[in-house]
Amino acid sequence: MSNTFSENSQIGIASNFSELVHTHFKGEMNALCWYRNLDGDFNEIVTQLRLKENITEVFPEDLIALQLSEKGNIARETILNDLQLLADFGASPSLNLLKCYDRDDEFDFISTDVYSFHVDRSPIATDTFLCTYHGAASDIAANSQAEQKILIPEIRAKLKELYDGAPEGFEDFLKENYFDLHYQLHTDAEPVNLGLGHLWRLAVDHPKQEVLPCIHRAPIENEGEYRLLLIC
Repeated sequence: MSNTFSENSQIGIASNFSELVHTHFKGEMNALCWYRNLDGDFNEIVTQLRLKENITEVFPEDLIALQLSEKGNIARETILNDLQLLADFGASPSLNLLKCYDRDDEFDFISTDVYSFHVDRSPIATDTFLCTYHGAASDIAANSQAEQKILIPEIRAKLKELYDGAPEGFEDFLKENYFDLHYQLHTDAEPVNLGLGHLWRLAVDHPKQEVLPCIHRAPIENEGEYRLLLIC
């Protein structure tokens, strides 16, 4: 997997947290990976945590309260360290136990949920960080292998049917409803799975961004398996 990542022009490889946060995105590179083969039993943590909703935030004190084996404790220390590194950097990380996300099935021709390939947008300079410790992992796709859904003639025509305002307000309508953030992959596209244990930094669409934002999606969860995901 390391070779797959390092040979991909979209992905930069970091050897530690400092490189991950301080390396500049450039050219086609809009995803950075701190590649890690983590020790520890993350499944043990997942089996002891209690799912309260489809998405349950897990706090450091929840992890500390768990009675774990030696391997479970190694996994816990890794997660706590990741949370602390990101917090010290100024980010606001969240650890989530996930059964599933809400689905957007309002329209049959476009979806705006996180299972759809999309980019993140922010009014300020920021990045998306994520790491899947357990369960299915997210995918990213090269910008050259995808097309903004609002530019696909059939989809755009249907969106215009939904819109009932003045013509000059149509683009704002697309942004306000997040339609412009979603992408359709080309038939020959080859998404990259982000794998387990690696800490990723993905480019976000913001006013100071110098590269294209990273197109990504949440995975369909494996049957009967929860995901443990750090994200911010």
